Amino acid sequence: MIITCPACGARDKREFTWVGAAIALARPDRDAGADAWDAYIHLRANPAGATREIWYHDPCGAMILGERDTVTHATGAFVMAREAPR
Repeated sequence: MIITCPACGARDKREFTWVGAAIALARPDRDAGADAWDAYIHLRANPAGATREIWYHDPCGAMILGERDTVTHATGAFVMAREAPR
C-alpha cells in the first residue's frame, strides 16, 4: 500500500504507523454526559469501505489525515492533520 505524505510524497506503508480512525477528532466536550462519552469510547463503527484515518509518518514526524478503503486498501488524499477540517 502506498500512502502520500503531504511533506515527503508517495511512500510505502511500512514508513507509517496507523494512529486510529478520524472519529477520534470528534471527541465530546469535557463536561459531556456519561452517555456521550460511552458512545464515543464504545460505540464506534467498523466500516467495510471508505473511512477517514490518522497516520503518523515515522521519518518526518508528520501526523496526517486521509481516506482509505478498508476493503481494497486504495488510498485517497492525505493532508496534514492540523490543516484538516474537523
